[in-house]
Amino acid sequence: MGKVQLYTAKLSPPGRAVEMTAKYLGLELDIHPINLLAGDHLKPEFVKMNPQHTIPLIVDGDGTIVYDSHAIIIYLVSKYGKDDSLYPQDAATRAKINAALHFDSGVLFARFRFYFEPILYFGSTDIPQDRIDYLKIGYQLLNDMIVDDYIVGNQLTLADLSCITSIASYHAFFPCLFDSAQFPKLAAWVERMKKLPYYKEINQDGAEEFATVCQDKLAQNRAAKK
Repeated sequence: MGKVQLYTAKLSPPGRAVEMTAKYLGLELDIHPINLLAGDHLKPEFVKMNPQHTIPLIVDGDGTIVYDSHAIIIYLVSKYGKDDSLYPQDAATRAKINAALHFDSGVLFARFRFYFEPILYFGSTDIPQDRIDYLKIGYQLLNDMIVDDYIVGNQLTLADLSCITSIASYHAFFPCLFDSAQFPKLAAWVERMKKLPYYKEINQDGAEEFATVCQDKLAQNRAAKK
């Protein structure tokens, strides 16, 4: 059986969650870069694999195709994990992890997309204050969720690996938006996550690259409107 093929972009928070999960598992991936701005995800060969034309997407060695980062990381842990530490079998713990994954998908990453997609794809020159406020509410909600060292209990789980990619991207583009005094539990959690040996290479560098691309695109959009 061949390697797991990952179609992703370094700019993508969900893609980085998959990469960090694989790194934790010691799973080697064969990465296929997808340039979203060039429309790679809209090419017929990609849409055939994923009709939703989103990244990340994996093709396992047996031909199994999985898309949506949350589905992918659960799949990888279930199939390749040496233990269940990232996604414990206990029903109550797993329910809490699932809730956090839905929170990332429905709140953190959703608000991220609503803010940045108009800039990247539709020539927007605006920075709507209400959308910035929604991002900050996301900080508050996550801060209030954290009662232990990690999002679910005192050990790293898929909840952390997923949510941190969205949060790192917020931080990179809006460094002044985050106030550690206002969100102390969230700040301590972020510092804890930064200690992962693969954090900077996979997540921080990708988040900073994303911020640079967005800032450049915003400047281009504004120049084009003059």
